[in-house]
Amino acid sequence: MEQPLRGQTALVTGASRGIGAAVAEALSDAGAKVALLARSQDVVEADAARLGGVAVPADVTDDASLWTALDDLVEHLGAPPHIVVNAAGVFGIEPCRSESVRQFDLNVSVNLRGTFLVVRALLPAMLERGMGTIVNVGSVAGRRAFPGNGAYSASKFGVRGYHEVLLEELRGTGVRATLLEPAATDTSIWDPLDPDHDPSLPAREAMLLPRDVADAVLYVASLPPRVRIPLLQIEHS
Repeated sequence: MEQPLRGQTALVTGASRGIGAAVAEALSDAGAKVALLARSQDVVEADAARLGGVAVPADVTDDASLWTALDDLVEHLGAPPHIVVNAAGVFGIEPCRSESVRQFDLNVSVNLRGTFLVVRALLPAMLERGMGTIVNVGSVAGRRAFPGNGAYSASKFGVRGYHEVLLEELRGTGVRATLLEPAATDTSIWDPLDPDHDPSLPAREAMLLPRDVADAVLYVASLPPRVRIPLLQIEHS
C-alpha cells in the first residue's frame, strides 16, 4: 500500500472517537507515526498500541496538562510533529434563550481555546524548523447560522477568525495551515439528539462519515510542501 506520509509524525487531538479517531487511523495507514491526544487514557493507549503510535492522555481545556503533554511529546519525537490536526470538539443544540453559561464556556474552551493552545505550544518549533502542516477542523456552522447552534457557532466562527490570522502570519515561513469545514458528520455526538426522529435535523444517512473528513485531512497532508489549501469545505453529495 502506498504510504505518502512514511517518515513523518503527526498529532491528532480528539483522537479517541469520531473524526479524530478516523484521522489518526488514516494518517497511520499512510505511514505517519501518530500521537493520539484525548482525555480517555485507556482508549488512546489501546489505539496507539494498535497503530504503532504514541498515546498522549491530556485535556485540551487544562493548560498545564496539555502543555506538559505536548512538551513531553516533542521531547519523545525529538522535534515537533510534521502534521498537527486539531479535531477535539464538543457539540450540542440549545436555543440562545436557554443556553447555559457552562455549555457556552465549554464550547469555547474546547473548540476554540483548545485549538489555540495546541497551535501556541507547537508553532514556535515548527516555524524554527521551517516546515509543517496544521489542520484545524472547523464546521459548516463556522460560516452559516443554524437555530440552536449559538454556543457551537460562536466557537467555530472563532476558529475561522483565528485561522485567518494564522494564515497571514504563516506566509513565507514553510509552515502551512488548512481549515476544514465539514457539514454534519455521523459521529456519536449526534446520539443524544436522535436526528433521524427530529425533522429539524439532518438524517444520519445524509451526513458525512468520519472517514470522509479523514480522507480530506490525508489529502491536505500529502500534498507537496509548495501547495497550500487555506480552506476546504466538505459537503455530502
